[in-house]
Amino acid sequence: MPKIAANIPYFSGMLATEPRASFHTLGCKLNFAETSTLARDLWAAGYQRADFGTEADVAIINTCSVTQEADKETRGLVRKALKANPNCFIVITGCYAQLRPSEVAAMKGVDLVLGAKEKPYLRQFLSDLSKRPEAEVHACEIHDVDQYHAAYSMGDRTRAFLKVQDGCDYVCTYCTIPMARGVSRSAPLDQVVAQARELAAQGVLEVVLTGVNVGDYGKGEQGSKRHDHTFLELVQALDQVDGLDRLRISSIEPNLLRDEIIDFTAQSARWVPHFHIPLQSGNNEVLGLMKRRYRRELYAERVARIIDRMPDAAIGVDVIVGFPGETEEHFLDTYRFLEELPIAYLHVFTYSERPGTEAVELEGSVPMAERKARNHRLRLLSTIKQRAFYEAHLGSVRPVVWEHSDREGRMLGYTDNYIRVEADYDADLAGSSVWVELLEMTPRGTVATGICAIPLKNRAV
Repeated sequence: MPKIAANIPYFSGMLATEPRASFHTLGCKLNFAETSTLARDLWAAGYQRADFGTEADVAIINTCSVTQEADKETRGLVRKALKANPNCFIVITGCYAQLRPSEVAAMKGVDLVLGAKEKPYLRQFLSDLSKRPEAEVHACEIHDVDQYHAAYSMGDRTRAFLKVQDGCDYVCTYCTIPMARGVSRSAPLDQVVAQARELAAQGVLEVVLTGVNVGDYGKGEQGSKRHDHTFLELVQALDQVDGLDRLRISSIEPNLLRDEIIDFTAQSARWVPHFHIPLQSGNNEVLGLMKRRYRRELYAERVARIIDRMPDAAIGVDVIVGFPGETEEHFLDTYRFLEELPIAYLHVFTYSERPGTEAVELEGSVPMAERKARNHRLRLLSTIKQRAFYEAHLGSVRPVVWEHSDREGRMLGYTDNYIRVEADYDADLAGSSVWVELLEMTPRGTVATGICAIPLKNRAV
């Protein structure tokens, strides 16, 4: 546990005023898992829940810093919280807080900045919610971040994002994550299995594994050059957890997605046919500039093996456009590569210069207008790919986990292979797993379904 400043006494019990706390999360599913865990800690201590942007006594913003847009959004969220309550105690944590604590502390209205090591101990910093004349900063050097902290988040009570790994030992030239989260480290295998069992007992139907680099799982709670366990061993152990309907991998590096993992998940009744595999560029020269640990040929091999073993699998792809040195020819090489791959959708990111990364020193900066134009072209390709994938499955029968939410008389869910589906809201089906027939595309880009006369599986509580 970090040392607490002398003017912030250790929190020793529920505050008499039962203050209202609100949270907002930027960035990845890992951030959502950690925010959810922090929130549960405050609710257990007696804090009252408040929606972000309403009148709260304390507002916690868990930041991302992958792009400049995340930094700008943090500033806007601070203003939003203070507009609802000018006396709101503002806490900034997450990657932006770790990377640039002084910059965050200088934002008007911010009272407390917590780095990566201090974030899990949020509650201990909140015994005094008086506005500060200057923000207090508690952020150690990143090489001192060497402990693993468990976390999970639940989405609409049917799906849980379970953190199994943190940090990264890779040196991709565009990425700030190693500087924001430290070395690669992992939860003990028995701890992950125990958490999965707890989630199943709570009625969770689907568990999604998340982390910074989940395929690197097994390096221990403090990080190590050797693996105590492999990611395959984790996948095999979770497959034995009773009560879970579905297991899903949030994202995994192509060089770490071993053939054995693909083959095992293909024959599993619990692991779904869905993989999200970062590519970043389909051009080998650009991949070299990025210092990625694979080339496009290996990526194509991984995709081909998945489709061979799981013909209905959905494959999602991360791509960065406008990286320094990416010419129009390089971009077209990426476009054509993606166009030919049997993928289901893209997540497209416009390259953003991040201080402290190697990429900012590279030659061949791409004008921002061109970066945005390339982003638009790939987003259009993603729309085409996703619609084609959805239409290819019309008329088929797939298992769906329905979410609880009633959205103007409709309920939404995902098939096992990540097709977004909808149906008329039915309170008896909401929060359950059921087989459906995929009927037709809707104007909203989802697929309308018909409920099959097949008994329901586990129902979420």
